[in-house]
Amino acid sequence: MTAAVNPTSQEAFIATFNQPRTAESNRAESVQDRFLTLLVTQMRNQDPLNPLENAEVTTQLAQISTVSGIDKLNKAMEGMAQGFLAAQSVQAGSLIGRGVLAPGSTLVLEGGQARAGASLANPADRVVVNVLTNGGERIATLDLGARPAGTLTFAWDGKTDAGAAAPDGLYTFDVAANQGNRKVDVERLGFGRVQSVTLGADELQLNTYGLGSLGMGSVTQIL
Repeated sequence: MTAAVNPTSQEAFIATFNQPRTAESNRAESVQDRFLTLLVTQMRNQDPLNPLENAEVTTQLAQISTVSGIDKLNKAMEGMAQGFLAAQSVQAGSLIGRGVLAPGSTLVLEGGQARAGASLANPADRVVVNVLTNGGERIATLDLGARPAGTLTFAWDGKTDAGAAAPDGLYTFDVAANQGNRKVDVERLGFGRVQSVTLGADELQLNTYGLGSLGMGSVTQIL
């Protein structure tokens, strides 16, 4: 049977819950202490003719333990997440100097060699890559032929369509893919050379030559 609480008791209970609290007391008082204060106040102001039953008290004590346990669990999960991120940063250190592919359109020509990639939504009868200068001038065309759906990589030897050797540096590219008379959706995967790793708030940031700063989660392939 649920205990009845007279109006005066209800007002006292609500007043205790809503009483002004300073910032200092909020920092010092735990969630468990707050629940115990409310429970004691409720018991003090209960109707003597219809007091709280043992089951009700037990239920409220169980709720206190549940709230306290959830708070401890949250803190433990935060600690685990920070530890995981720190371990990930150590592993990511091995990426320094390596090349990565991520969404973008940058080609990095180094020593007369460049690599990049693309992701095809569907199979294509023909895939063509156009290499462009930063000013948008097309200097080389690569015919990759037919390709299945999924991720593909390609290499450019730095030679222009005129047969000259392009200087090392940054270039861009676009990709055209067709299946019969229909265009196939393509996502370009640019190339970046990892120079350093930054431990961000949520995920690692790779600082690259070519793609700039990018999240570890955006990397599709490590070369």
